[in-house]
Amino acid sequence: MAEKRVRSGLIGELSAEFLGTMILILFGCGVVAQVAAGGALTDPPGGLGDHDSIAWAWGLGVTLGVYVAARLSGAHLNPAVTLALATFRGFPWRKVAPYALAQTAGAFVAALLVRWNYSEALAKADPGHTVKTQTVFSTLPANGNPALPVHEWGAFRDQVIGTAILLLLIMAVTDVLNTAPGANLGPFITGLIVVAIGMAWGTNAGYAINPARDFGPRLASFITGYNGAWRDQYGNLYFWVPILGPLVGGLLGAGTYKAFVGRFLPTAEPEPPGRAPASKA
Repeated sequence: MAEKRVRSGLIGELSAEFLGTMILILFGCGVVAQVAAGGALTDPPGGLGDHDSIAWAWGLGVTLGVYVAARLSGAHLNPAVTLALATFRGFPWRKVAPYALAQTAGAFVAALLVRWNYSEALAKADPGHTVKTQTVFSTLPANGNPALPVHEWGAFRDQVIGTAILLLLIMAVTDVLNTAPGANLGPFITGLIVVAIGMAWGTNAGYAINPARDFGPRLASFITGYNGAWRDQYGNLYFWVPILGPLVGGLLGAGTYKAFVGRFLPTAEPEPPGRAPASKA
């Protein structure tokens, strides 16, 4: 019976990670489809949003996804977060791969829904399903703009820095030994972090900062007609950048918080592994 309860617990956690990440991508990829595909068909073009609306929708997607999943799984929604929490916060290593798979699956299914719902707009705006609308699903160096000479290693640098910022701040706002947000505002603050990163660090590589967010939709786009999904606008193999860069950056950011702040804070009861503990009134 105990074994059954343990198994059911993990299934529940993976189910929450799947659905929370799915919510994130429905809003994230959905807003880019609206702006890039739908907006290309307005008169004048660009009538359905801009970079700021994209940044806000991604941030709100994070907030809503975290509210969906937080009670069961801690709402990582990102393999870089899961890896960092396993390294620095005691999250069980045996759960890292299952969490990452559930997150990627949620992102994949959500991207398929976006692809289906926006199929007419995508076909009209970009009949060849090229890099012009590839950014609806996955990131590219300089957001696919060849006028900005950012290539794989420049984008890799960008993803390391952006995800380091993300994890440093997530570690801070979920640390009840520090000044963690009260009144269940943690998910909202986390969403604002993503908005800020999008507005400040979105030029060079589209701020994937999440391997599941990029790989799941990239795979969905590939099997639905985007034959160049694995490459960038220069024809170079690119899909590895928003996978490896965030994993490295997440460890650097979480480690930086631990080294510069976390180790100096007063001690308290051990935190539940891999999630933000509830604050005590």
